[in-house]
Amino acid sequence: MNPARTPKALDLEPHLQQFIEKQKSLDIVVGIPSFHSGRTVAHVIRAVECGLRKYFSNYSTGIVISDGSSTDDTESVCRLTQLPPESLLRPTDTWTPIPRIFTRYSGIPGKGSALRTIFEVAHRLHARAVAVVDSDLRSITAEWVELLLGPILWRDHDYCCPLYARHKYDGTITNSLVYPLVRALYRRNVRQPIGGDFGFSSRILEKYVAADVWESDVARFGIDIWMTTTALVNSQKVCQVFLGSKIHDPKDPGAHLSGMLQQVTSAVFSRIVADRAVWSTVDQAKELSLFGLPFAVGLDPIHVDVERMVATFEQALVDLLPMLEAALRPETLRGVRALAGQKPRSFVMPTELWRDIVFDYLTEYATGRLPQNHLLPSLFPLYLGRTASWVRETERSSASEVEAKLEELCISFDHGRRELLARWPGEQR
Repeated sequence: MNPARTPKALDLEPHLQQFIEKQKSLDIVVGIPSFHSGRTVAHVIRAVECGLRKYFSNYSTGIVISDGSSTDDTESVCRLTQLPPESLLRPTDTWTPIPRIFTRYSGIPGKGSALRTIFEVAHRLHARAVAVVDSDLRSITAEWVELLLGPILWRDHDYCCPLYARHKYDGTITNSLVYPLVRALYRRNVRQPIGGDFGFSSRILEKYVAADVWESDVARFGIDIWMTTTALVNSQKVCQVFLGSKIHDPKDPGAHLSGMLQQVTSAVFSRIVADRAVWSTVDQAKELSLFGLPFAVGLDPIHVDVERMVATFEQALVDLLPMLEAALRPETLRGVRALAGQKPRSFVMPTELWRDIVFDYLTEYATGRLPQNHLLPSLFPLYLGRTASWVRETERSSASEVEAKLEELCISFDHGRRELLARWPGEQR
């Protein structure tokens, strides 16, 4: 994957081209990638339109819904959903409709391909600011729109990352892998680098449109981390915005996240390899500005099957041993094999061992010796082992105690940074 190459021009559907010709330009574009979202997308559309009317009535705005060929009622819901004038206490003098377009994207099925269409539309409309929000959100409010777009238009920032209050078992890929890895290497404390809901400037939009990544895992679940790391290496003006709780359709890590982990890991590893000349020279960590007021919120409980996760981990030590021997250093593999036989309710994977596993996989990925489609799937059962350990360690922990444990994990990753650089492929040893 070479982000410097110019991708083949994206062909847009005729009705989408007509929409662009009619609007000519818009100050703000909000994009909503959707797939089988008939149950939730109406609320998302209403919240977005309410936010645009309430906070950005002096700007020209539009909404683009990019769908993955849903076979439920997503399209009809998107076309028929309206925001009644009574939704605002102080309505504008004229209640003109906010332009909205529903389209089906082309390319590899996935969120990334949906966002690519949104990027292209926003680019052709010369948008000054863009926000993208997921279509399954049940907790989105009009204030999210202000927070995602306000720093771009009013504070000259280039990228707004979301900061959510989430259940301690929601976002395990973020907590165990992406957050500590991005923080340790890029030296920016981005708490939710794959949060799903972002705001960005025309400067960053240009980088997205010009990139040649749409035949990779970026076109699927890798899009969020690709967007964030692209922003980190191209701008110092990155901030976080507190959006409250993120309530969506949660997933049991042991049952639903295998493909997502592979795609996210592929995207973040490939970005780290491509950006090595940038992040390896950054010595000092930098805190990001935070907009919005953090507050405690109630969260939906999430069920996780610890026994299933530990059983998958144990089986991998038999079925995937040759791959684990190729991917892990001998000392790391000894630590992994020493975990065999632990009971699920007392299973513990030490923080340092998990860090070494991630760094071993990253350096092996960087060498290119092993096929990615064999290497990355073998990380999943090890991730399940770490997740089972996390559940056991935090089952009685408060939200503040969970964050303290995550801080310990991030510090461990940071401590391993120098050794990682020392054994990076091609480095002097």
